[in-house]
Amino acid sequence: MAPKKADLKRKAKSVKISNAKQLKVDRVEGWLEGEVAEVRRGAQDVKFNEKRLRFLSDTKTVIRGTEGVVYWMGRDQRVQDNWALIYAQQLAIAEELPLHICFCLMPNFLEATFRHYSFMLQGLQEVAKESSVLDIQFHLLSGFPGDTLPGFIKEWNMGAVVTDFWPLRDPTRWVDDVKKAISPDIPFIQVDAHNVVPCWEASGKLEYAARTIRGKITKLLPTFLTEFPAVDKHPHSSPKTAQAVNWNEILSSLGVDRCVGEVDWAKPGTSGGMAMLESFIDERLHCFATLRNNPNVAAASQLSPWIHFGQLSAQRVVRQVQKNGKKFSESVASFTEEMVVRRELADNFCFYNENYDKIEGAYEWARKTLKDHAKDKRSHIYTREQLEQAKTHDKLWNAAQTQLLIEGKIHGFMRMYWAKKILEWTSSPEEALSIAIFLNDRYSLDGCDPNGYVGCMWSICGIHDMGWAERPVFGKIRYMNYDGCKRKFDVAQFERLYSKMG
Repeated sequence: MAPKKADLKRKAKSVKISNAKQLKVDRVEGWLEGEVAEVRRGAQDVKFNEKRLRFLSDTKTVIRGTEGVVYWMGRDQRVQDNWALIYAQQLAIAEELPLHICFCLMPNFLEATFRHYSFMLQGLQEVAKESSVLDIQFHLLSGFPGDTLPGFIKEWNMGAVVTDFWPLRDPTRWVDDVKKAISPDIPFIQVDAHNVVPCWEASGKLEYAARTIRGKITKLLPTFLTEFPAVDKHPHSSPKTAQAVNWNEILSSLGVDRCVGEVDWAKPGTSGGMAMLESFIDERLHCFATLRNNPNVAAASQLSPWIHFGQLSAQRVVRQVQKNGKKFSESVASFTEEMVVRRELADNFCFYNENYDKIEGAYEWARKTLKDHAKDKRSHIYTREQLEQAKTHDKLWNAAQTQLLIEGKIHGFMRMYWAKKILEWTSSPEEALSIAIFLNDRYSLDGCDPNGYVGCMWSICGIHDMGWAERPVFGKIRYMNYDGCKRKFDVAQFERLYSKMG
C-alpha cells in the first residue's frame, strides 16, 4: 500500500532544502539570463551541424503549397537552446512558412504521477508563453502521438515534421507510429537536442563502459559543444490561430495518480532551472569534486529534474559551468564527466540495448553470477509495499526512501546503496530490478529516464562495471554496505534528518 496523499503532503511541508531560499526564481533579467541572451544574439552566424539530425523519411524536400513546419516537441521542452527547434525555424524561414510547436499530452506514461505531470505542464506553460511572443504557434494535443499528430499535420497542411530524440522504448514506438501514419511525401527529421554529442555520432554501437565512450565523446566536443543561436521572432505568421490552452483546467482534470504530490524545492520551467544552475555555480560548484558524494553537504547540482524534462539544455549547463567555474577546475572536470560522459553513456545503453530495463540486458558474466546466487539465503525479505513505505530494519535505507517519497529525489551516492539493498532483500534479481525501477519512476522527478534505468542496472546488474570478489546473493556484482557508508559520511546525521519525516 502506497503512502497516503495527505501524509506525503503533510511531510512535504517540513522539508527544508538548504539553497531554496537563495533561488531568485522570479528574476527574468538576472545574471545568467542576461548573459546568455547576449551570447545568443552574438551567435546567429553559428551554423547548424547536420550531424545533429537524421532523416526518418525518404523524402527530404518540402513540397510547395504546404502551410507550415511543425516541431513535435517531446523530450526537450524548452524554446531556447533547443537544436530541434532551431533547425525547425531555420527550415521554416528557408521555405517561407509559419512555424508551429505541437506537444502531445498523453493520459499516462510508465509510472509517472501527478508529481511529474504537474512539473511538466508548468514548464510547458512557460514554453507556450514564450512561443506566443515569438509568433510561433503552440498546440497542446490530447492523446498519444500516433492518434493525434497525423490528423493535425493533415488538417494544418504541414510541409515538414521535426522532432527530438528519445531512446526509450515507448517514445521510439511513438515515432514509428507517426511515421507510418503521415504522408511519405512529408520530410520527417529527428534532431538530438538532448545530448551534447548526438547519440548516433558518439558511437554506432553499445559501449561497454565509460572508459570505452569517453575518448569518443571528448574528441567530438570541440565540434558540438558550441554556442546556440537564438530562436527569434518568426517572420512568417500563420493565418490560423492555435486553440488556447486552459492550463488550470488541464492540470485539474488529469487522470493520473494524484497520491504522489508536487515537491516544494524545484520550481518548474526553464526559469526555475536557470535559477538552480545559477545557485550551483555560485554556491556549490566549488566543493562538487570533493563533497558531492556526501549526502549531508549541499554540493550536488540538483539539476536533474530540469535536464530530464528538457527544460534545461545539458549543453547550456556545461558551457556556463565551464565559463564561470574556471577557479574550480577539478570540480568543473568532475561535473563535465557526469553531465556529458556518464549521462550520454546512459542514452547509448538505452538506444542500442532493447533490454535496457531487464536482467536480459546485463552482460553475460553478470547474468551468470546473478543466476548462480539467485537461491542464496537472504538476511531479510521485504515486499514492494514494505520497501515503498520505508519499513525495513535499516534506518539509513529508510532515510533514503523517505527522501525519495517526500522530495522526489535520492542523493546520488545514496541511490546506489538504496538499489543494491533492494537486491539483497528481495527474492530474486528480477524482482529487485522491477521494484527499484518502479519506485524510482513513480517517485523521482527524474524518473522514467535513461539515467534511472542505467543507475538501477549498474547497481543490480553490474552494467558499465566489472566483476568483484564473489559473495552470497550479489555474486560478483559490486557490493555496498552500511559500514562502508559510515566511512564516507555521518550516517547518523542523514538518518536523523529523514527519520523526523518518516
